[in-house]
Amino acid sequence: MRQLTEAETKTLFEKLATYCGKGISNLITDSASGDRYVFRLQKDRVYYVREKLANLATSVHRDNLLSLGTCLGKFTKTGKFRLHITALPIIAPHSRFKIWVKSNGEMPFMYGGNVLKAHVGRWTEDIPEHQGVVVLSMNDTPLGFGVSARSTAEARRLDPTGIVAFRQADVGEYLREEDTLFTT
Repeated sequence: MRQLTEAETKTLFEKLATYCGKGISNLITDSASGDRYVFRLQKDRVYYVREKLANLATSVHRDNLLSLGTCLGKFTKTGKFRLHITALPIIAPHSRFKIWVKSNGEMPFMYGGNVLKAHVGRWTEDIPEHQGVVVLSMNDTPLGFGVSARSTAEARRLDPTGIVAFRQADVGEYLREEDTLFTT
């Protein structure tokens, strides 16, 4: 595992900023325990790990270390960063914009569908268009994340079958893509 380069860090933070905004600084230092967290790269995957644990992992040879901490996503061959569903527990508490779906909209979302207006129970006010959103159930359980299709003002005027948010990842991926989620 190695530290991210300046360009990799910039790409990662730009992606995280679409979901967390200024809450990125909260990702680095945990205010409750005072622990510092760092981002480490192993092959093309980025891991979010406590700094103390990352320092201890330096004694393990890179070829023998498979993973450490929570996998946030991976860098593509073109240099872009793709966030994985495994990052949901990290970004959900820090997200600026959220959409809560009704119980009748949970299953269509978890089977890979987009969020429709008919399924929205409530949403954060003033969501801009093409902004990262976290999708939650009505009892605040994170279900996934996506990108807003329209601003909140435009979404209010949509018909019930209009798309409010495009799905990027959902918790159903743990089952649908279990053989490729951690290996490729």
